[in-house]
Amino acid sequence: MMKYEIIATLGPSSNSEVIWRGMLASGVTAFRLNTSHLSLEQLLIELEKIDRFFGTLERSPALVLDLQGSKWRLGQFPSFELVAGASVTLVYKVAADQPGVLPVPHLDFFQAAALSNGEIVLNDARVRLVLEKSAQDVLRARVVQGGPISSNKGITFASSAYRKEALNEKDQTILKQTRDIASIRYAISYVKDAAEMSRYRAYCGPSVYLAAKLERKPALDEALQMAGTADELWLCRGDLGAELGVAAMAKAVYRFSARVKEFSIPVHLAGQVLEHMVEHPTPTRSEICYLYEALQKGFNGLVLSDETAIGHYPVESCRAAAQFMERT
Repeated sequence: MMKYEIIATLGPSSNSEVIWRGMLASGVTAFRLNTSHLSLEQLLIELEKIDRFFGTLERSPALVLDLQGSKWRLGQFPSFELVAGASVTLVYKVAADQPGVLPVPHLDFFQAAALSNGEIVLNDARVRLVLEKSAQDVLRARVVQGGPISSNKGITFASSAYRKEALNEKDQTILKQTRDIASIRYAISYVKDAAEMSRYRAYCGPSVYLAAKLERKPALDEALQMAGTADELWLCRGDLGAELGVAAMAKAVYRFSARVKEFSIPVHLAGQVLEHMVEHPTPTRSEICYLYEALQKGFNGLVLSDETAIGHYPVESCRAAAQFMERT
């Protein structure tokens, strides 16, 4: 049996104290809130609920607030289905309600179009577009791989190195309002490299617990240097696959995994760890084999996302993830 951490993301499927207790009993050591899917008001309400629950426990787990960082996300719009062959318009707006229009509230996304290969991937590459026409704040694209799409989903150009590396105003407000809460940790999305992580450390100060999410190739290349300013690293295969393509992602993950034991700080595995359990009460044998292998290679923890946030079996997913855990 091994010692490792399990971080369970909270969402619509895990929004009650009964489920939280079941998760903790199953082996969960920390909860995670993805702040990109919550307004500031909603976040404060959730924090109050969680704080009351933690007050009933003999020992409180950690609570990780996942900050958007420089990650691009869609704005607000009514959910709809993107159909292969259809045209879609991307506009520089916070929200939109016209059919076939996707708002993207990031000006640097539109600036990156000319420096990209023209392939746009959304929602961890479940949906793909090809760029056909670009202007200063409007892009027109054709759907090559369709699927459902909804607000706040991630969007990027495949293999694009250009974006603004900074915490947005909402991230900064969250940090200011929560940094004095003892159980709070932060995970920062889309950190480019060691220099960017150093800026976040300088901004947050030495006492704030920061996890750097490895979702871009330069971050993987400089992971050892990033370990000098981060408290924890997360290998996030979902967005990494969207950035690199799945074949290149697999090769990069293989090379990185061989180096995990070199790090002086914890390294966690994230992204579709037990994806099958979003819809099913048991994991696949392939998932369990890979999970065990990752732990043997030296990963210190697992981050469950859709499995516990929107999946049908949040407690069972935690139990499956903890089956190799040394319990006390």
